[in-house]
Amino acid sequence: MVRSYRKYEHAHTFGTITSGSSNVVWSASASNPGSGGTGAGQAYVGANQDVLCWDVKKGELLNRWKDGECDAEVTTIERSRAEEDIFAVGYSDGSIRIWDAQTANILLSFSGHRSAITSLAFDRTGSRLASGAKDTDIIVWNLVSEVAEFKLRGHKDQITGIQFIQTRYRARDAPHSDEGIDLATSDDDDSVEENFLLSTGKDALIKIWDISTPHCIETHVAQTNGECWALGISADGRGCTTAGNDGELKIWSLDLDGLAELAHRVGGTKGKQYLHSQGTLYRQGKDRTLGIAFHPRMDYFAIHGSEKAVELWRIRGEDEIKRHMARKRRRRREKAAAAGESLPADDTLDQKQDDIASADVSDVFVPHVIVRTGGRVRSMDWIVGRGNKTLQLLVSTTNNQIETYQIMAKEKSKKKTDSEPADYSRTYAVDLPGHRTDIRAMALSSDDRMLATASTGALKLWNVLTQSCLRTLDCGQALCCSFLPGDKIVLIGTKTGELELFDVASSTLLDSFSAHDGAIWALQVHPDGRSVVTGSADKSAKFWDFEIIQEEIPGTRRTTPRLRLVHKRTLKVTDDILSICFSPDSRLLAVATLDNTVKVFFVDSLKLFLNLYGHKLPVLNMSISSDSKLIATCSADKNIRLWGLDFGDCHKAFFAHQDSILYVSFIPHPVENDEKHLFFSASKDCTLKTWDGDKFEQIQKLSGHHGEIWAAAVSRTGEKIITASHDKSIRIWDITDDLIFLEEERERELEEMYESTLMTSLDRDARDGEVDGDPENGTDVTAATKQTIATLTHGERLLEALEIAIEDLKLMREHAAQKAMNPSTALPQRNPILMALDISAEQHVLTTLSRIPTPALHDALLVLPFSAIPSLFTFVAIFLERRMSPEIAWRVFNFVLRTHHAQIVASKALKADLIRIEKAYGEWVEEEKARIGFNVAALRWLGSEVKARDIKAIEDVDEEEDGLSEKGKRKRAFASIA
Repeated sequence: MVRSYRKYEHAHTFGTITSGSSNVVWSASASNPGSGGTGAGQAYVGANQDVLCWDVKKGELLNRWKDGECDAEVTTIERSRAEEDIFAVGYSDGSIRIWDAQTANILLSFSGHRSAITSLAFDRTGSRLASGAKDTDIIVWNLVSEVAEFKLRGHKDQITGIQFIQTRYRARDAPHSDEGIDLATSDDDDSVEENFLLSTGKDALIKIWDISTPHCIETHVAQTNGECWALGISADGRGCTTAGNDGELKIWSLDLDGLAELAHRVGGTKGKQYLHSQGTLYRQGKDRTLGIAFHPRMDYFAIHGSEKAVELWRIRGEDEIKRHMARKRRRRREKAAAAGESLPADDTLDQKQDDIASADVSDVFVPHVIVRTGGRVRSMDWIVGRGNKTLQLLVSTTNNQIETYQIMAKEKSKKKTDSEPADYSRTYAVDLPGHRTDIRAMALSSDDRMLATASTGALKLWNVLTQSCLRTLDCGQALCCSFLPGDKIVLIGTKTGELELFDVASSTLLDSFSAHDGAIWALQVHPDGRSVVTGSADKSAKFWDFEIIQEEIPGTRRTTPRLRLVHKRTLKVTDDILSICFSPDSRLLAVATLDNTVKVFFVDSLKLFLNLYGHKLPVLNMSISSDSKLIATCSADKNIRLWGLDFGDCHKAFFAHQDSILYVSFIPHPVENDEKHLFFSASKDCTLKTWDGDKFEQIQKLSGHHGEIWAAAVSRTGEKIITASHDKSIRIWDITDDLIFLEEERERELEEMYESTLMTSLDRDARDGEVDGDPENGTDVTAATKQTIATLTHGERLLEALEIAIEDLKLMREHAAQKAMNPSTALPQRNPILMALDISAEQHVLTTLSRIPTPALHDALLVLPFSAIPSLFTFVAIFLERRMSPEIAWRVFNFVLRTHHAQIVASKALKADLIRIEKAYGEWVEEEKARIGFNVAALRWLGSEVKARDIKAIEDVDEEEDGLSEKGKRKRAFASIA
């Protein structure tokens, strides 16, 4: 009988507040209607493959966005300015998903880049999205039609910043009406258009792209030291800042009036520049600048690198610049007078020096304050409040925490010099639900309800069922930990050789003492629960007994019981001890040392029983099966070895992982006999695997972590596996009711390998077919296409549907012709699929087309060979004639016609279909025009009726009331100030 195994699946992820791969975005509105957001707002951050929404004030997790089909890491988050609940999220596999914060659902999904998304930008209306990635391409997506408009190629390295440029709409003069003049002079937001895109790349170039007629119109070298890492654009759009290495900042001015004129000019403007360098500044930190953000309302901008600081700069106003320049001129004259020199003091020079245009950038931009953070800064965003006296900053750090800071703004009334730094304070922090450093040890309680995780400086206790943090305690640099019998005390071994005892109930440190002269790499409680053994780098293993002593309470005669560890025996070995393990029958003790061997001793006499040789690098962990017959050892040589404990013979050695294996464990107390020799392994290659120790075969491979797995724990009966990784996440893998058969699992792995190979070859072919961006040859704009397994599948299904449907269509047409001559003609034998679905051929094709997601439709149509185009055009003509989803039909026809234009024009066989499609399309358009004209006329008539009867809409009344209340508030505020 073929053996089956129970399947493990990922159940929960916790412990991650923010990952170092993504930026942070602040939002004022409550995305969850029932959550009731607090005044500090909400922070949206990437947490590996999820997006988390945190309440900044309470430190609570409000929402988690997760796409079950995507395991790629979140790299970029961008919020729409038009609709504040719409977010674009970029992933490391080059895909983009548009999320709705209200419902936590995916609205759209795009795939056009070949590597991680590095920058995203919405336009003002929220209808277009620009994305830049590590593959050096920029793609402009249309969110209304759900397609990629074009791909811009010109940068030679990854894109580091993208922004739409807003220019005033300049309407052409209308000689017979005043409408043109009204549009040109309007100051409304509707008179703004975005026909240009500003981009920076790691290749140190800054480019302006015209996206109405897609091409690059201007290129400059942004940084003098080789790389440009950040782009920030001012709130009014007239200036921007780029930053690179060595703390260099470059200030640029944008000629918006010239760009607005260019947008509506027919001829070119060769030689004219719209981006002008204004000068260079140097910030205090000399590391690489990673982010620049201008305040949306006030004259400040923030800059950060990879250090524990955010630098705030202030932009001086016009009057302040004049005063500063006059003060500089006065000082220069005083200095010259003291030195006995003479300066020209004519009026023209004074006027020139008073002119703001002649001011240096260092006179305009001045450092305000340096905010020192609790960790290395990964990203920051402005918190836009109501007041103007304080600035608020939201910072996400690489050590898994989010902080908010409040900074005092410069007050005009106070004569505070620029040399005095402003005051700032940390107001809120989200840091409790996760560790600051990597988790190096974890242990489960005896009932599997509580989890202890230990890292450098922190011990945390978690509820396994709710994944909530119960306790946070300060500890040393932990390397190993364990619950003591009763689950009320946690024992920790540190790198300094100390043992620390913590009481769970009172959250206190009971005892801390030096146990070894070196790092304590391993500890394990004896199976009888009365003692513990510790293994250290000082080449010794020490046995400690648990003793309860009566300790006097100071100032009283009463005593209180207290646990103490008493040293009983010491086992000396020839090298550092890395791992230690008791056999479940308490007979043997296995010790792994730095000399690549495992020594097995008798527990009672400490005599050497077995010496296990074979690993090429040190053994990092080991486990003995519940029947004490097998021992599994894992090593830095990427191998797992199974040994028999009767004679010490190696049963099997197999290459298990792609990197060092840090954890191996059998099920401590298996429920079934055939699970006694199942074991688990975790490695630095980010995977967890389950193995059959009897058949020496891999059962299942569990991937999901985005960093090395440092620690793991298996529950008592193997129902759960918990892993902790370098990506700061703790994952729970639960057993399910599904069964695994080894043959099916191998087939699935082979399919995944074939798909990955196929995608690699497709990607390589696409890269070979592309040409580097060259504006002179017109190759800086290409179609944004990317074949994936999904698009290939959709294309194959469409091809299959066309083959079935065209045969059925011919058959039914012949039957109709025969029936016209002989009404008693029997129905012919149709295709079984169409008979089972009880649909016609054209309905089958239309259903297949409508099941293809709109963003993937063009890529799926590219899969079709030209021989399938006549069949496709036949059905497109039917769809348009019968008004069966004519929008989809026209979109398909339009794309295919543009793609295969030369072949279609040269083919005489397609002429009849093209004439049919043209005629049907013209009739459909005329019908739609008539319907829209009728509806517009009806709406105008309704509008005139409403005006005639003086009826107001509810929205208008609410707006008027809001306006009145705001006016009243302003008056009261003015009166109170007076």
